Amino acid sequence: MVNVSEFVERIQANELLNKNEILPLITAPLDVICSGADRIRRHFNKDRFDICSIVNAKSGVCSEDCKFCAQSRRYATNTTYYELVDNDVLIQTAIYCHARGVRRFSIVTSGKRLSDNEIDRICHAVRQIKATTALGICVSIGLSTEDQLVQLKDAGVTRIHNNLEASENFFPKICTTHTFRQKVETILTAQRYGFEICSGGIIGLGETFEDRIDLAFAARELNVVSMPINILNPIPGTPFATKEKLSEEEVLRTIAMTRFIHPACVLRLAGGRALLADNGRRCFTSGANAVITGDMLTTSGSQVEDDIRMITSLGYSIEGEALR
Repeated sequence: MVNVSEFVERIQANELLNKNEILPLITAPLDVICSGADRIRRHFNKDRFDICSIVNAKSGVCSEDCKFCAQSRRYATNTTYYELVDNDVLIQTAIYCHARGVRRFSIVTSGKRLSDNEIDRICHAVRQIKATTALGICVSIGLSTEDQLVQLKDAGVTRIHNNLEASENFFPKICTTHTFRQKVETILTAQRYGFEICSGGIIGLGETFEDRIDLAFAARELNVVSMPINILNPIPGTPFATKEKLSEEEVLRTIAMTRFIHPACVLRLAGGRALLADNGRRCFTSGANAVITGDMLTTSGSQVEDDIRMITSLGYSIEGEALR
């Protein structure tokens, strides 16, 4: 049987485990690995917690064929379509989130990439947000060009979000219009321009536990500072509409194992949290130390005030740009 306590001690001594060592955690007692993951989290991140909100700044009619996504124009879903919202909407939404205790704000758009004109508009909004709040700003805008990244950096964006979504082996089963390697190259380019990276994936797509392990190792290799874990919320009209929802035990095991693989990252519970009976509370004692609060892209999320009460009741302190 795997010695989880020994693994924890080695990780706390800054030793990274390899895949062969991690694989036995798939069948280790759940409470043992969750407790171990929480010890690792405390060692590297103390009780600091990162909370962010997102704004769906451009919605629907995406050219890509990601099988889990309600925003693809290839599927008949009830997603509302609109072009990039006015800057006033972005600015006022950011101010509203900041006033409620949010410390990071992410502008998210549908589509493979944005036009230069859309980037100009987002940069203008970011400057206004930075001038009126203390928010850290993240953007999730697809496969950006180098010139666009330079503009975003100059405007005050500090973090780029670009989910790997799944392991490299499993990725072709969920998307064929762009590749895993294109995502990796976008991330590497953003890092060269000084951006932090937020990148994780979705569980419940039909992948194996080994695929989830491979995804976590890919994120570690890329040195992402924030790793979101989304739980598939099957959307009617998408090819994954009939996927069986994951058990809470499977979600907890995935969170905990990810912490063992990428011990110092900000591990963020993201979309699909509402599917959990406790709204994610057990995840925050099993290795996760960050959350997306408020509404998600095409589904409802959690109330910010409720999340802050839950997070602080667990002994966390909410921090922003200083959380690494």
